[in-house]
Amino acid sequence: MTSKVYNKQIGGSHYKKMKIQPSEFVVANELLFPEGNVIKYICRHRYKGGKEDLEKAIHFIEMIIERDYKNIEAPPESWVDGYKKWKEFKDKGVVSDKVKLGDLKKLLKERCPHN
Repeated sequence: MTSKVYNKQIGGSHYKKMKIQPSEFVVANELLFPEGNVIKYICRHRYKGGKEDLEKAIHFIEMIIERDYKNIEAPPESWVDGYKKWKEFKDKGVVSDKVKLGDLKKLLKERCPHN
């Protein structure tokens, strides 16, 4: 049940139109500031800020990604991308048909003096 504090809103009525106010959800789930702002902007964009609120939500999501996932490696390359790289090198004469896709990375490191 909603407490009295959520029965009032200062500066508009856009949150009062919602079944659960974003701030009530954020507090109940003990979310951090950026996550809370994502919830807030997503919930209110139709009633208040429109596209700008969605852009604000995206900005906060970017902050979360930078904060929580900046040290996570990129996903492994797909076989299609690996083949395209191999084909490009083959067409340039750098590798032959005998080179396996998995060997390409090793081959590049051996040929590049900067790695």
